[in-house]
Amino acid sequence: MIFDPLQAVTGDDWLQTRQGRRLYLRQEKLILDLVAPVAGESVLDVGCGSGNTLRMFGRKKCLLTGMDPSAAALESARRNLGALCELVLGNAADIPFSDNEFDVVTLTGGLQGSANPQKALAEAVRVSRNRVFVGFLNRYSSAGTGQAVRNFFGFPAASNLRFFSIGEMQTLIHKTMSGAQIQWGSVMCLPGPAVALLSSLEDLFPMRNNPLGAFVGMVFSVNYTYRTVQHPVLNSFKLKARERAAAPEAVRDMLREGKP
Repeated sequence: MIFDPLQAVTGDDWLQTRQGRRLYLRQEKLILDLVAPVAGESVLDVGCGSGNTLRMFGRKKCLLTGMDPSAAALESARRNLGALCELVLGNAADIPFSDNEFDVVTLTGGLQGSANPQKALAEAVRVSRNRVFVGFLNRYSSAGTGQAVRNFFGFPAASNLRFFSIGEMQTLIHKTMSGAQIQWGSVMCLPGPAVALLSSLEDLFPMRNNPLGAFVGMVFSVNYTYRTVQHPVLNSFKLKARERAAAPEAVRDMLREGKP
């Protein structure tokens, strides 16, 4: 089962609160710091929801694609992003794109609700040609309990979110890509009474390699493990280096049109 945050309290609702806006800005800073997007890079956000992660990459002039199993979420993303983004209905465990198609693949919502996180991670690696970012809720955060973390990020008590430890996620990544060099950081969330008294204290904690943060982000580079459709095309036509980035998308369009 895939968790759909639009079934109850949405991330957009959470962003309307003072605490939500403050934590989201720290989360955004962490993601951009780890991924270091470059203008013109193609980004796929798996489990894109209403498009908040894509919007931050859009401000960096990246080429945007979002995928989500919820049609309602995609409709919300379409309202938020307009024609700036290609939006596709799909499951994280079976991403409907060709190998090595995107410079960056992000899993900020597609992994914690996946019934098979290992398969979802392997799919993200398959369609990436440069790096993968994974965001997840920390099982051992300073917020204390899973319900406290859910409250921090605006999810209902009965949500089907899966929590990971930092070590567990590192193991999943290494099973998917042996020898991956992982960089990581976290967003600190203090328990309710503490944050009410010391609302700015969280900003004093470092983001890099902090094991107590409620939201953890990890990024790693992808080696060219997968080669299928686009490899013979690149060889046959001897495309220039600048044109290779566009080749997977061109091949996908040809296949959709039924061309040989």
